[in-house]
Amino acid sequence: MKRRPIYVELTIGTDLETIWKHTQTPELHQQWDLRFSEITYLPRRSAEDPQEFLYRTRIGFGLDISGTGAARSLIRPASSERISTLKFGSGQHLSLIREGSGYWKYTETEGGVIFLTQYGYQTRFGAAGRWFDALLFRPLFGYATAWSFDLLRIWLEQRIPPAVTIQRAVLHYFSVLMLALLWGWQGLVPKLLYPQGGELALLQATGWLAGFERPALALLGAAQIAAGGLALWLHRRRWAYTAQIAALVLLAAAALIHSPALLQAPFGPAALSGSMIGFCLLAGWSVQGIPQAGRCKRRPHHSAKECDET
Repeated sequence: MKRRPIYVELTIGTDLETIWKHTQTPELHQQWDLRFSEITYLPRRSAEDPQEFLYRTRIGFGLDISGTGAARSLIRPASSERISTLKFGSGQHLSLIREGSGYWKYTETEGGVIFLTQYGYQTRFGAAGRWFDALLFRPLFGYATAWSFDLLRIWLEQRIPPAVTIQRAVLHYFSVLMLALLWGWQGLVPKLLYPQGGELALLQATGWLAGFERPALALLGAAQIAAGGLALWLHRRRWAYTAQIAALVLLAAAALIHSPALLQAPFGPAALSGSMIGFCLLAGWSVQGIPQAGRCKRRPHHSAKECDET
């Protein structure tokens, strides 16, 4: 099975020496590259020998993938380009990747350094491994590479350490996920599945839509489910959080004006809307400065030769 190699390219506003240091020093490299939790260089006899290393990647649940690799660097004096080639592999049976190879290329320009990588690998587990790689692992691995490149860009351009940026990203995505779940729950459960639980009576008490309360409640439920989807889709747009806050204020105000007693109810509209507004504020604040894989080019300028990874 022939598959297109993973390609990622990004222009970073820095100089060649700085990006070289942050990508060729293990202690710095492992801070920004999501693909590796630990990188350890092994001693080598001479500068002409390849630089061998050990790597380890934590995959959760107390498990990790370890492997070995060897890198060579091509540095031409007074040149604006550098290349680092790499071979890697893992003898661990849990690892989907058996072995692979690729390169990093650095080209210094007036606008910064064009930093790109292209690599491919062979998988384990026969046809099942190839299908799993094609449908899930390879897209995620490519996304993680691109996200890591932008994480490095933020570090070098804005001087924000990767650990700080990752914490901000976790806070942002957690807030967005909570908003999507709460919107979806409020639309599905009390309005579409169990309207008799109180939502229908509340709408009937307003007297706004006499005789049409059920379809109106169903429409509101569908709109809230859609709002949950849009919260995910538009999570990088700050105006989306302003719109959500406005909708939450209106929904809570409409309920409390006609039923002030809801202020005394546990998990009432005031508490729910207040919590969701808090998540909106957190998500809107944290969206600034988080990495974006979409900044990277994912296809080379020329037609890349596909590699046989059977």
